[in-house]
Amino acid sequence: MAVAPSPPAFRSTKLAEIDVAIDLAISNRALPGGVFWLERNASNYVRAYGNRAVLPAVEPMTLDTLFDAASLTKVLATTPALMRLVEQGRLDLNAPLRTYLPEFSGQGRDTIRVRHLMTHTSGLRPGIPLRPEWSGYEAGIRLALAEKPEVPPDTRFRYSDANFILLGELVRKVSGQTLDAFCAAEIYGPLGMTRTGFKPSTEAHAHAAPTTLDGTRYLRGIVHDPTARRMGGVAGHAGLFTTASDVARFARMMLRGGELDGKRIFRVETVARMTRVQTPETLPDARRGLGWDIDTAYAGPRGEHFPVGSYGHTGWTGTSLWIDPFSQTFVILMSNRNHPTEDGNVIGLRRRLGTLAAEAIEGFNFAGVPGALPRQTVSAPTPAGGLTHATGAVGPTNRVRNGIDVLKGQGFAPLRRKKVGLITNHTGIDDERRSTIDLLKQAPEVELRALFSPEHGIRGQLDDKVPDGVDERTGLPVYSLYGENRQPRPDQLAGLDTLVFDIQDIGCRFYTYIATLGLSMEAAAKQRLEFIVLDRVNPIAGSRVEGPVYTGNQFPFIAFHSLPVRHGMTIGELARMFNAERGWNVNLTVIPIEGWRRSEWFDETGLPWINTSPNMRNLTEAILYPGVGLVEFAVSVGRGTDTPFEVVGAPYVQDVEFATALNRANLPGIRFVPIRFTPTASVFKGEPCGGAYLILTDRDKCPVVDVGILLAATLQRLYPGKFALDKVQSLLQHTATIEALRAGKSLQEIKALWSTDLGEFNARRGSFLLY
Repeated sequence: MAVAPSPPAFRSTKLAEIDVAIDLAISNRALPGGVFWLERNASNYVRAYGNRAVLPAVEPMTLDTLFDAASLTKVLATTPALMRLVEQGRLDLNAPLRTYLPEFSGQGRDTIRVRHLMTHTSGLRPGIPLRPEWSGYEAGIRLALAEKPEVPPDTRFRYSDANFILLGELVRKVSGQTLDAFCAAEIYGPLGMTRTGFKPSTEAHAHAAPTTLDGTRYLRGIVHDPTARRMGGVAGHAGLFTTASDVARFARMMLRGGELDGKRIFRVETVARMTRVQTPETLPDARRGLGWDIDTAYAGPRGEHFPVGSYGHTGWTGTSLWIDPFSQTFVILMSNRNHPTEDGNVIGLRRRLGTLAAEAIEGFNFAGVPGALPRQTVSAPTPAGGLTHATGAVGPTNRVRNGIDVLKGQGFAPLRRKKVGLITNHTGIDDERRSTIDLLKQAPEVELRALFSPEHGIRGQLDDKVPDGVDERTGLPVYSLYGENRQPRPDQLAGLDTLVFDIQDIGCRFYTYIATLGLSMEAAAKQRLEFIVLDRVNPIAGSRVEGPVYTGNQFPFIAFHSLPVRHGMTIGELARMFNAERGWNVNLTVIPIEGWRRSEWFDETGLPWINTSPNMRNLTEAILYPGVGLVEFAVSVGRGTDTPFEVVGAPYVQDVEFATALNRANLPGIRFVPIRFTPTASVFKGEPCGGAYLILTDRDKCPVVDVGILLAATLQRLYPGKFALDKVQSLLQHTATIEALRAGKSLQEIKALWSTDLGEFNARRGSFLLY
């Protein structure tokens, strides 16, 4: 039920678009429901949408629902607690942390100051390890105190729960009270935030929004974050529960300079200190306040219009708060997007709501604030299917539109009056199979000047180095990015305003198109060119992340960035990650996909399939590739047959023995059939091979990277003198796994080697996801 705003405060058409955006996200299962709160001065727009629970029983969302705030804990609890201690003269933010926590010393820790932890510039890892098993608050603190910086402070921004775990302990050490007790007495009580606190009572659980399963129960009123849960539910990085109305009271206090209803929580200068940029100028893409986000890759809720100088934060469970002091506005989204599973995703919705919230404000200054700096942007999608509350129209269609189709719908506006270079190949097509090359060449007021080709050539027919040339249809020069040069040269970029990237990736780290993306972005940054990515769906679904993360310092063409084998990202999301984590600061715009859910496979999109490379001929092969591809330099994987990546073998393999051993592992979703074949290309060309034919019986359950490790382990065990295990390293790029395979370790033991890096990658990945 809406709380009616005063007529002059908001534009009703934009409020209707906000309803559409949230309803659309719910219908696409991005979240089960949520509470939205937009407020400016004395006017607000507040609504509850969807359900707070869908399993084991459906419960409608209500305005008073209690939410697991997740990382909003950092700015609603830990940061204000620290600033209260600063105001009381008990804490110096510029003091080394060891001043208060003496155990935090040595091995680079001594130079880390309190403010470094609050701005995520300490150099610490993203979190503390969960293995081996541990429990209890003290155990968690011991692990946090044992963390040592990977880089010196103030040299890199890295969002880290470890920072705030230490800060929560700092509150306890300095105040003599636990974080929850201190916040209740100093902040929530005076502010009248009666529903906010850690470890809700059993009675409150009935009104809490559940999150994911923990064994056989849905977590409800119990913190979702596994580290905070092990620490007993009270930690500096997560553990707070609150309601939309209580968060609104806190935001109101911040906008009013630290005072609300006659109760002063902070001095005006303290609020200003918290919310102005506190990170060094050497980190221009990581503007953070004390605790608060101002302008980083995590600042999606700011949308397209709220200026630099506004501030906010997000939470893993689907919560967010953004405050704009210039227009005296705040925007709250409280949701449990990870119920019933972690497949829900509100990153794109947050950005859309931030954009619409600004557009809803009567008299909003769209020119922003003097001195506001340009930032990485994402072109906002329009609701699929034209769903509107005003007409009561039917729900959205299931039609998925890639970035090129969205760009067409925009009349190619982002490229008008620009001189364009296009990085593409045969996979750059629209939903009617028309070439992106032809579409841009014919687009009004777009001057397409040059083409750049990745591996396999501009038409996707080559399996060797790609030469420079001329496109026969358009007469445009074609510069190879898979020959003598892997990166556009300055002379090739001369005279261009914009580089556009439109290539279909398949979701695997060693598929070379993503290296071409990264190297092209780097070249654009050096020449100060705009870079536009026409995003495309991840054909093997964007909800699955598997395999070891590449952690080396060198970045070869098949391991261009610190990614796992199966990264679960789109090309546009990878571009955002590369730009932020490599520090290129390229002027990047992603034209997003419309209508796609991360859990969808390519054949569920309605889009036309095109072979992404000569040996990637169907979706099954694409799904198997991150696993089967790992062994392709050591054995035949069917190149030169009708079923590449669906068969694996070698002249020395006994097919029945091999398939029987593979089936004995009982991997879910796959079976192995004995087969003999003779490849006409690549490894063992022209030699009869024994091997196995891979039948994908349940793609949703099959761990495809595990399949690759199982293949290597079985070949090493059965044929140790013949199988070239070292060649697996070429694409795997994980020495510890190779050594474990050589030692005959089990699949479970090998996967344990990946867990910490995968956890850190997932924490990094989350801030760059668009869908």
